[in-house]
Amino acid sequence: MSTYILVHGAWHGGWCWHKVVARLEARGHQVQAPDLPGHGVDRTPPADTTLDGMAESICALLDAAAEPVILVGHSFGGTVITQAAERRPDKVRRLIYVTAFVPRNGENTGKLGAADTESLLNPAIMVAPDRKTATLNPEALKTVLLGKSPDEAVVLARALLVPEGLAGFRTAVATTDGNWGRLPRRYVLCTEDRAVTPALQRRMAEGSERITELAADHSPYFSAPGELAAALAAD
Repeated sequence: MSTYILVHGAWHGGWCWHKVVARLEARGHQVQAPDLPGHGVDRTPPADTTLDGMAESICALLDAAAEPVILVGHSFGGTVITQAAERRPDKVRRLIYVTAFVPRNGENTGKLGAADTESLLNPAIMVAPDRKTATLNPEALKTVLLGKSPDEAVVLARALLVPEGLAGFRTAVATTDGNWGRLPRRYVLCTEDRAVTPALQRRMAEGSERITELAADHSPYFSAPGELAAALAAD
């Protein structure tokens, strides 16, 4: 049995993984789905969140783990696990990116996302006047994030999504071949994703030891939780 840490993406919280957590635990695995700073029930002001702080919150969990973990990141969570894994490579058994950003050394999430010109996410982002945080247009959630997900998932997202601090999007990761670069990584590619398009996913999946395709939207933990859990648990 394995230990998993599931890292959510922007605007979300650990709550989004609940169906996947249940399925992995039913298989006998140990699973954590933490809230990143400023997300879920964590009360850090969103404007004060940083990529460094998010990565360090995951490093603290890695340090406390009894064995190397399978570290999973969804969307912007891919950036977070990349930076955390660079800092704690000996605590990571495998990286799994779920329709996620995989920035290389010197890249940041914001520029990767802006280059995805076919994405429907960028027009749905509403930046605050001080340009420190952003929210998502609630009317666009179904189309952009949850196109194949149940209606109750849309209701849940509207209730629980929080403002996202923009500093994390603007910060470049710092990685090396000797740390992050030596870790085995896999990619779960969602072919119906309209936020991070399949074309961008394929580019970011380059170098993965395995690519699993799901006919899912940007939220496979809602639209295909069984298939996603099976992909995460595959040997």
